[in-house]
Amino acid sequence: MSGATHKTIATVWRMESTRLIGGLMRLVRDISLAEDLAQDALVAALEQWPQSGAPDNPGAWLMAAAKHRAIDRIRRNEMSTRKHDELGQEQELRQLLLLPDSETLLDDSVGDDVLRLIFIACHPVLSNDARVALTLRLIAGLSTDEIARAFLASEATIAQRIVRAKRSLTAAKVPFEVPAANDLAARLASVLGVIYLVFNEGYAATAGDDWMRPQLCEEALRLGRVLGALMPQQAEVQGLLALMEIQASRMPARTDAQGDPILLLEQDRARWNRLAIRRGLAALGKAEKLGGAFGPYALQAAIAACHARATVAADTDWPRIAALYDALAQLSPSPVIELNRAMAVAMAFGAESGLAIADALLDEPALANYHWLPSLRADLLFKLGRRAQAADEFRRAAALTRNAREQAALNRRAVECEPLD
Repeated sequence: MSGATHKTIATVWRMESTRLIGGLMRLVRDISLAEDLAQDALVAALEQWPQSGAPDNPGAWLMAAAKHRAIDRIRRNEMSTRKHDELGQEQELRQLLLLPDSETLLDDSVGDDVLRLIFIACHPVLSNDARVALTLRLIAGLSTDEIARAFLASEATIAQRIVRAKRSLTAAKVPFEVPAANDLAARLASVLGVIYLVFNEGYAATAGDDWMRPQLCEEALRLGRVLGALMPQQAEVQGLLALMEIQASRMPARTDAQGDPILLLEQDRARWNRLAIRRGLAALGKAEKLGGAFGPYALQAAIAACHARATVAADTDWPRIAALYDALAQLSPSPVIELNRAMAVAMAFGAESGLAIADALLDEPALANYHWLPSLRADLLFKLGRRAQAADEFRRAAALTRNAREQAALNRRAVECEPLD
């Protein structure tokens, strides 16, 4: 197979796999079977397209191939002994013989099918780890190997996680539907939380040799845009989309030529993506018009917007950012938000004020191994002239992080903080 053909198939699969699996789920009502049939269709494309060329409508071609594979399975089953409890599923599959053409199947309720699939992958019955793995597999179209590499886990671990997630969904008899209005809030919060977790892992990698993993940010943004188009009246969906767009706008300026991190206040803002900023501000405006200005994602987006609107770091409206963090801390109190508030207060009202808030978090169990706490304290101690203490805190932060780039940067800061002779 030529490299061009393989690239074409890979691109088509990334674009069409979610709609394909969603459409198949509507037919067979079994997440594992739907994915198996979609994979069968991909294999067929790998076998046939190098000779025949890519079809004019690759999505419909893949759906037709998946339908034919389902029919083939029925015929194979008819030639072997089957358990009685398999007959019900087989009867459903037989209906494939009576369904409309594949292009109609793919186009009908495409939005609903994708939305249902998102809610299934992020169902609260699953653990966060399982939701992330299943979301990246079914919605983002990443392979098991790609997911494993993204989160520095073994392929076997990720494969088991995905299998267990599917079994959990089957055992819970999760229906293929968008939840009813009274369940929507909890389910939507789960969906948004998973998407933002994926984005954050790409934006500031937990471990590994790279400061960022742009592919994860791109996939999270794609999911956010899909969700924003499918649920345009949900304020928090628009708020999350705004937050991710504005944060992603900084990515070109977040590392130097060697891949080392550049902190926010030191970034060349001319390198920020202005189109992404405009998209983010537009989504934030939608969230506010929908009455969601004080939702947790919209508040974070409003904070990001303060940075985006400042053409130079000195123009940043830190008092407003501190006020927004005050509101966020009241809405969703957490040690991490309080730590961010400490930084904003320090920038707005002085390092001593921020350090007082950070020091109050020293006995917080949730932050015991969180490297950003000693990192912030080190920076504030340095500003207050307490260089030896700052150096110790930077070293402690370096020892806590598992990201090689970040660790090196923190150790350099520690050396810079050594007391002057």
